[in-house]
Amino acid sequence: MDGVVREVLVRHLEVWVPRAVGRGRRSVVALAYGAGAAAVAAESAEAVLGVVAEYADRLRGRQVTVLVLAGGTEELPARLGAVEATLPAEVAVHLVPGGPARLPVALKAAGATGAPLLSYLDDAGPVDPAVLAAAASGRPAEILLVTDSGPTDGTATDTPPRVALAAAGFPLAAEVDLVPVDGSPGRRLAFGTGHDRSLEAFKDVLWAVDEYAGVRYRDPADPAGRPLDIALDPEPGPLRRELLAELARSGPRTVTELRRHALTATVYRSADVQRALTGLLHSGAVTRDPDHGRLGGDVVISVAGR
Repeated sequence: MDGVVREVLVRHLEVWVPRAVGRGRRSVVALAYGAGAAAVAAESAEAVLGVVAEYADRLRGRQVTVLVLAGGTEELPARLGAVEATLPAEVAVHLVPGGPARLPVALKAAGATGAPLLSYLDDAGPVDPAVLAAAASGRPAEILLVTDSGPTDGTATDTPPRVALAAAGFPLAAEVDLVPVDGSPGRRLAFGTGHDRSLEAFKDVLWAVDEYAGVRYRDPADPAGRPLDIALDPEPGPLRRELLAELARSGPRTVTELRRHALTATVYRSADVQRALTGLLHSGAVTRDPDHGRLGGDVVISVAGR
């Protein structure tokens, strides 16, 4: 499971870094690991520095600061020091003892406010609003948050990551439960941003990771809570259920509105809606207006019989 999380982080960085360095003279990547993630901190941080190094030719006149907040591992300074020695002068690496709770202070010291900022918090424990607010201080700001996965029976009492991210200043969020096939405890991966394009890019990354990594996904929004195999074309059953639930709650919606709902409220991409709606129309569960022609964005979808 750690490998899937690391792959999502690396793939997202491959999208984020060129955009960030193109926006201004400085950008910041902040990696914060709680006590439970100390064992994977070195490998994860090394992978991040490897991605930054790949874009060395684009960093002339730019400054990228990588903050690594972690404790409990003696190998981290030596391993990161060896990688840092191979990086261009435009990349600064700062190892900060401690964990996610120190993120506000570390970001302030790094001058991250107002600069493109990507924060990654692994095993942060109960979500601290002050930490999330600090992560939202970038312009633009994005965050990847890894926590324990919540129960699927609706009994969770902690603030869901999606709600906490919205309150902190990340108006667009996605979350997915990582379910190991061996039955070991799962994790929840959440992403927060302020831009549709970034959310779409994250969803593309999510479904492109190694499908043989021994992990399945579960959409916290799925009423049935059924795990999903990772695939470039994910099984549409849960999305059909979620679209039906949305239509039952809100009444008729255009295809464009349902695509937006899938992007912002489910684990699916907006592009997955077409397949899901086609199945619902063929089964007679929903109707469309007009009732013929291309399934374009202005077509209105309704629950059958309503």
